[in-house]
Amino acid sequence: MTDSAKPTLLVVDGHSLAYRAFYALPVDNFSTKDGQHTNGIYGFLAMLINLIKAEKPTHLAVAFDTSRQSFRSREYPEYKANRSETPSEFKGQIPLLQDCLAAMSIRVLQQEDIEADDILATLATQGAADGFRVLVCSGDRDTIQLVNDDITLLYPNVQGVSQLKRYDRQAVIERYGVPPEQYPDIAALVGETSDNLPGVPKVGEKTAVKWLTQFGSLDALLEGAESIKGVVGNNLREHVEDVRRNRMLNRLMTDVELPLGPGDLEVQPMDAQAVRDIFARLEFKTLIPRVAELAGIEQQMAAVTSAAAMLAPTAEEPAPGDLVAWLGSATGDVGVTIVVEGGLPRRVGFATKDSAVEATLTAEVEQAISPWLASDAPKVFSDAKPQIKALRRAGLAIGGLAFDVIVAGWLLRPSFPDKTLAHLVDRYLDEELPEADPTQLVPETEGATPGQLSWYILRVAEAVRAEMAPSVATVLSDIELPTLLALADMELAGVAVSHDTLAEFSGELAQRADALAQAAYTAIGREVNLGSPKQLQEVLFDELQLPKTRKTKTGYSTDAAVLADLQETNPHPFLDLLLQHREATKLRQIIESLDSAIGGDAAIGPDGRIHTTYVQTGSQTGRLSSTDPNLQNIPIRTEESRRIRSAFVVGEGYETLLTADYSQIEMRIMAHLSEDPGLIEAFNSGEDLHRFVGARVFAVEPEDVTPAMRTKVKAMSYGLVYGLSAFGLSKQLRIEQSEAKQLMMEYFARFGAVRDYLRSSVEQARIDGYTETIFGRRRPFPDLASPNRVLRENAERAALNAPIQGSAADIMKIALFHIHDDFAAREMRSRVLLQIHDELVIEVAPGEWDAAEQVVSQRMGDAAELSVPLEVQIGRGGDWNSAGH
Repeated sequence: MTDSAKPTLLVVDGHSLAYRAFYALPVDNFSTKDGQHTNGIYGFLAMLINLIKAEKPTHLAVAFDTSRQSFRSREYPEYKANRSETPSEFKGQIPLLQDCLAAMSIRVLQQEDIEADDILATLATQGAADGFRVLVCSGDRDTIQLVNDDITLLYPNVQGVSQLKRYDRQAVIERYGVPPEQYPDIAALVGETSDNLPGVPKVGEKTAVKWLTQFGSLDALLEGAESIKGVVGNNLREHVEDVRRNRMLNRLMTDVELPLGPGDLEVQPMDAQAVRDIFARLEFKTLIPRVAELAGIEQQMAAVTSAAAMLAPTAEEPAPGDLVAWLGSATGDVGVTIVVEGGLPRRVGFATKDSAVEATLTAEVEQAISPWLASDAPKVFSDAKPQIKALRRAGLAIGGLAFDVIVAGWLLRPSFPDKTLAHLVDRYLDEELPEADPTQLVPETEGATPGQLSWYILRVAEAVRAEMAPSVATVLSDIELPTLLALADMELAGVAVSHDTLAEFSGELAQRADALAQAAYTAIGREVNLGSPKQLQEVLFDELQLPKTRKTKTGYSTDAAVLADLQETNPHPFLDLLLQHREATKLRQIIESLDSAIGGDAAIGPDGRIHTTYVQTGSQTGRLSSTDPNLQNIPIRTEESRRIRSAFVVGEGYETLLTADYSQIEMRIMAHLSEDPGLIEAFNSGEDLHRFVGARVFAVEPEDVTPAMRTKVKAMSYGLVYGLSAFGLSKQLRIEQSEAKQLMMEYFARFGAVRDYLRSSVEQARIDGYTETIFGRRRPFPDLASPNRVLRENAERAALNAPIQGSAADIMKIALFHIHDDFAAREMRSRVLLQIHDELVIEVAPGEWDAAEQVVSQRMGDAAELSVPLEVQIGRGGDWNSAGH
């Protein structure tokens, strides 16, 4: 019978390949919403699908080990004893993989005291004898011994399981120089590190092959060991018993009594419902259609998926009066969707669990529904802020904001937030949100209507709520949603900015950059493109022969931080001019982005103000960021930053700007969380913190703390918050690492509770899987258990900082929305304009300074109850710079 006419038996080593897949795929990118890691499962299944598609087996099985203990470990207790503990991220993946295989109707075989390789060997041997074309897929080199004219080994490459090397008899001979049945003899001589089987010292693969070729067999070699000269001959004679033991242990069993033989492993039809259920549970959306296509069950899978998805109700479009009646009869949460066009609301959709309605926002409809919109009736949105802004532009107030699924989803997954409702529907409902194709002029499929979107929002909210810990739910309701409402008003208000001031400074920077460029050209005697990394590499490392920096894909790094270090260690006029040119160019780009943003709100026309957009879900710690333009990248405490800030001015109809920020808020939070008596005393005494700490660390009186001492302890104090090492501190302060280490020892000797808190916080996060702020905001850290040292240490540093920085973000948000709400409650015209880093900028209406200052001081000071006071610094001026403090 020809090979093409033979049935094909494919047997696969489950543990071996799943483990390789685990290390081949990044663990961070594969985890379910409940925290189960799935990279090993996903990689194995993707490989298996490709393998089945390519080889088209008629019979199929996957074998697994039951444990690390087997008859081999009884024979030799050290067998595989060197293997490290199974990574925590891999634990639990094998049972789930077996569930997937069961759903795919693929037979799984495992047997106590027997390794998976022995099961493969038995099935392969039986299959070849029964007339099968046999394929063995394993990452264990011991299976090479199985290869013969009827058995082919498919072996994964070093990258993982995506590519399989095909070993037939000839391929083994070409690779190892011996036939497959003699490969175990090589392994017996050389040893097998992964199995903890030591070989003959100084004997490698080439020597082993030479000996086997010379003597013909391992037995003959061992019998003639006396004839081998030199050190390796002595080593062989001294380790003969090791070689015999190795050969005994690496010989695979071909006669294991199994419940199934090759003929019982015929490929069976897959269970579409079971496949969909387990793959959906593991969030393998992309694998479902691949499996369905492979098994020819596309129609069944589509039917199962359709049956699983709930059918969105048809949204009615009642008359205004009937719409008001529908809203009045709605109980519990109501999903709300505002369709925004040109910054204004155009259509609206509402939904309960059972029904949905929608309407075009005519003047009549707006008047009819405005009382309900402004009421406390609980409303659930998806990405509420732009919708609320649109309503407010139209003069419609909003009340009763109960939930925002985008913000809530971010609180649950701050590292990988879902950006759209469609993402959330996929993740939490395991359904596909109907969406029209935006690239088609006449879409083939219609998207969900506003009413239907509101129905999906309501269902997602229910699913997200079920996963939220009470503390996280409180952060959403008591911090994030009130902040969202305040941010909407801040974005609408914008901030007045002087085009003339920015333009003047931009012109000066252009002249400065040009002069610096000309000076740089003179320094090297020719013109180059100062923005070209390639040309800069040629100048710096070839022409000027400066020490080479960090290697990159395109040569050597020329980024600003690297070149600044190079200038420090190997100063050169060209390098100094280049860095100054970069700084001037960067500043000019910042200024131009600000200048181009002056104009106003698109929906209400030009007003000479910048209306940035605050991104509430853009960080993992809870800090706000801004975009269009980015106001967070304005330099801090430099002459250039003061010039830029002087362009932010008080607007027409207002009297002055008020700036307010917290003094040393992160260190105050550190004192509170660590309960360190020394730090608490420092803040409660009212003394300068760094002078107080310096006096303790250097054992001098406070008045004897020099500026250099103060700088060192300041760097130390803030560095600890970010997991700064002795190496990092030495680099920052440009001191010897030994001095930095001694400084840290002296610091912890006097502020031991800080050290204890930092250690315990990381250990607690390792146990919990997350850190938590004072207010209950959580940040997951799965990498704290990662076997990858770099990932683990990065997570440890981030976990040190997360409770402190997150608490600071919470405190600022609490102060922000309380100030905003107090101004409204007092019917004041003063308003919050900006929140940048730890600073608020407020526009004060005529005659309201005293009241505004009192509100700001009280609300910022009372935003949190700490064991140390929250100190607030307030400034006043006609522009942001002059209002600084």
